[in-house]
Amino acid sequence: METLKLTIAVTGLNAVDSPGPGVGVIRSLRDCKDFDVRIIGLSYEALEPGLYMHDIVDKSYQIPYPSAGSAQLKSRLEYIHEKEKLDAIIPTFDAELANFIKLAPTLKSWGIATFIANMEELTALDKMHLFVFGEKHGFKVPKTKFISSIAQIEDLEDEFDFPMVVKGKYYEAYIAHNKGQIESYFHKLNAKWGLPVVIQEFIKGTEIVITCLADGTQLIGAIPLRKLYITDKGKGWSGVVLEDDALIEMAKKFAKDSKWKGGFELELMRSEDDELYIMEVNPRFPAWIYTAAAAGQNHPAALIKIALGQKVKPFKNYEAGKMFVRYSWDLITDISEFQQITTTGEL
Repeated sequence: METLKLTIAVTGLNAVDSPGPGVGVIRSLRDCKDFDVRIIGLSYEALEPGLYMHDIVDKSYQIPYPSAGSAQLKSRLEYIHEKEKLDAIIPTFDAELANFIKLAPTLKSWGIATFIANMEELTALDKMHLFVFGEKHGFKVPKTKFISSIAQIEDLEDEFDFPMVVKGKYYEAYIAHNKGQIESYFHKLNAKWGLPVVIQEFIKGTEIVITCLADGTQLIGAIPLRKLYITDKGKGWSGVVLEDDALIEMAKKFAKDSKWKGGFELELMRSEDDELYIMEVNPRFPAWIYTAAAAGQNHPAALIKIALGQKVKPFKNYEAGKMFVRYSWDLITDISEFQQITTTGEL
């Protein structure tokens, strides 16, 4: 097969203690022997480490925050496309997906490929609707409630036992053992992600995650992983790939029932009586996505092939036992690069 020369833009360059998926997605794309890629990084902050990883990202541009809306994003992407002639974009943040979904037809008309779900599919799997989806399709989902004021905390004990899980609208989760902790986490999550704050039934068990790729009709690939070390923000700092047919079958059923298009991550809890609960669905690749490529399933590369109209067969195998350990590294750059991105929005 002829090697494809592609210019691909990727968001999520914040490789910090709560990392975005961008760097892992880019490493996966660079590993694909079918591609000769030029990577354009799209950043929101001037201190996202991926901006300064010049062996990972060829050129970077700042883009407006998702809250600015799709019109501002369209204007910025038009400018970037005029300069870079993009072939495809992979958005990797939950909060930005709605804007990219709105712009998908426009991007297609410019010759930029994407492969993401529509708004109906995205909404059906968010925190506010997942319980209903689970009941409809036979998946176990913990009991969930959404609160928008401190006053609602008083009544939670009528519906939930302690401990309770308190989650942000988009990211972050904490375990609360009393009302005071719920109130503290409510203020923290509201300030960061807005309302509502999510209250969820606590399920004791083993935390498992599955990174998946689906084409709208079937599962293309799935890699299950057990987190070995979890940070105080609930992020996996190390994990090992599992061999478990039950997890793969669950991913297949979920992909078929949701008709999902693109990458996604299932966050599961295997209870003490061996029941699988879907705790959350992340509608994009996880930060540990490069582990999937290392285990034999390069999901970002497969997504690009699907986006470009190629037929992609489902992956059949992967290597269990592959393990990742995240680490900190002092990346040395020069203040001139920081000044350049902050003043011009380009690097």
